[in-house]
Amino acid sequence: MGPGVRNIVVGAALLVAVAGIGWYAKSNGGPQAPSAARQAPGAGKPVNVIAATVNYVPFAQDIEAIGTARANEAVDVTAKVSNRVTAIAFREGQFVKAGDILVEFDSEQVRASLAEAEAALRDSRSQFNRSRELFATRALSEAQLDQLQATLSMNEARVAGARSQLNDTIIRAPFAGRVGLRNVSVGSFVSPGTIITTLDDSSVIKLDFSVPELFLAQIREGLQINSRTTAYAGVTFKGTVSGIDNRLDPVSRAVLVRARIDNRDGRLKPGMLMTVSLMRAAAPALLIPEQALVPEGNEKYVFAVRDGKAVRTQVQTGRRRPGEVEIIDGLGDGDVVIVEGTQKVRDGIPVNPVADAAVQGAALEPVLRRERA
Repeated sequence: MGPGVRNIVVGAALLVAVAGIGWYAKSNGGPQAPSAARQAPGAGKPVNVIAATVNYVPFAQDIEAIGTARANEAVDVTAKVSNRVTAIAFREGQFVKAGDILVEFDSEQVRASLAEAEAALRDSRSQFNRSRELFATRALSEAQLDQLQATLSMNEARVAGARSQLNDTIIRAPFAGRVGLRNVSVGSFVSPGTIITTLDDSSVIKLDFSVPELFLAQIREGLQINSRTTAYAGVTFKGTVSGIDNRLDPVSRAVLVRARIDNRDGRLKPGMLMTVSLMRAAAPALLIPEQALVPEGNEKYVFAVRDGKAVRTQVQTGRRRPGEVEIIDGLGDGDVVIVEGTQKVRDGIPVNPVADAAVQGAALEPVLRRERA
């Protein structure tokens, strides 16, 4: 066999061997040449996702606090002097008007002192009137007239003092309100400071609560509050801020705020513990549904839909409220973010926003079931 024939035979054998190796690799799952569809990025079928449009909306976040209810006017009814109770003119829980008699004390001795002082006053006034006639005829000196006038003034003061003591034997309501439980009985001997009963004007409730220094600049008179108490589940009592203390607590760094709540129906009682929700002034904020966030460590991302593709975008968040979070940086007004389906997408793949998150409903549920399947 000549050299030329030998070369032809060797070449043919090599071609057969290469073809055999390729057939073997293909039949055993070996590497194949990538198709044009796989090599072209983004050429796959778009993934259906639920998306939401990002817009600026008014954001008025509440300030939560705990407050104590107080009566509009409140006083402990006490005696000014030591004396014995002779009459109680109120019933427990009764509504009384300003000036109504509540309690009477023994006044016999005081009335006797007043009668004595009034008799002395009449006598001194009569002597002074006669003395002025004598002084006009020069039968009485000016010094003697001055002495009689001083006696008259002293007796007038004694009468005024006796009448004041008599007034102290009667306790009257200083303002209209409802009396509490009585702590004494007829015949009881009371001393100054002994609490006989209480009187509260609860037609308006003052609600005192503390607000952290951080929110001080946003608190103002006239701001509306909503308050609740466990005594009336599900009932909200509305009021307005009526005053702000001019000092902060040096320990808690909080300021005491007072609100007024209309309580003409009498349901609220002084001393109640109430939760306060204070609505701050609304300001525009860029909000997205909270489920659109994809946290990774200390960073947060969203998948924005741009040019039909999912774009992984880092964002900076701010305030929150149920179901929504404020975006400070990373998104703009009008951007579209993926709300449901973030676990099925990755950066750069085609997506198909089948509906906006705000219009999810019965028409969208079949699509969601297919996507979850």
